[in-house]
Amino acid sequence: MTASAPISLEPAADEDGSRLIVAECFGVEVPTFQGEGPSCGHPALFIRLSRCNLTCAKCDTKYTWDWSQFDPRKESTKRSVANLVAWAESSPVELVVITGGEPLIQQARLFPLIRGLMALGKRVEFETNGTIAPAPELVADGVRFNVSPKLASFGVKETKSIVPAALEAFVASGRATFKFVASTVADLDRVADLADTHRLAPVWVMPEGTTPEAVTATARVLADAVAARHWHFTTRLHVLAFADARGR
Repeated sequence: MTASAPISLEPAADEDGSRLIVAECFGVEVPTFQGEGPSCGHPALFIRLSRCNLTCAKCDTKYTWDWSQFDPRKESTKRSVANLVAWAESSPVELVVITGGEPLIQQARLFPLIRGLMALGKRVEFETNGTIAPAPELVADGVRFNVSPKLASFGVKETKSIVPAALEAFVASGRATFKFVASTVADLDRVADLADTHRLAPVWVMPEGTTPEAVTATARVLADAVAARHWHFTTRLHVLAFADARGR
């Protein structure tokens, strides 16, 4: 089936402008961890927003944007900021990961959410594809950005997935790490080109794969080359621990 472009990237405005299109929230009822990047292994709550501005062939959350395979009426709901803050408040877990899809599509509606989470003493990590620059209101104490620019090998044209101005904004924020999904050593050469061109640091590399066997095999292919470049290396803990079960 041919993948379709996302529909209605920005939700129609509500009267109070405070509702977000959400694919799922998890980590309260069934506790889980951040599975990737600098906070890998930390207990975490996840707010996964719906919609994306890319259509990557290897995306593992196509239920947030690919309406040729999924029904948006079944895969997303509108939830108020107050509802999401109350949900996060019900857990003692400090880290809240806001992911997608591409969460910064809805960033104007994220300002009150971030304020509410900060008031609870939470810290926030955004997982973003790095194509949309963060608004100043999001660049705040207690907020980090896990920026994951997508390579052509991930099944997307880099003319769409690599946006220099946005990457420069994340670098300037001083609150970003840059996490690349890689399958081959050749991918690492491309990562090096991008890191050098756009002054991306620190660099994290994550092996592509949605099964424990695939993640482990790819990690072994990449490990020596990542170590030789003195980059950070992350696994996909949720795949290893929970077999990539949705909501874990």
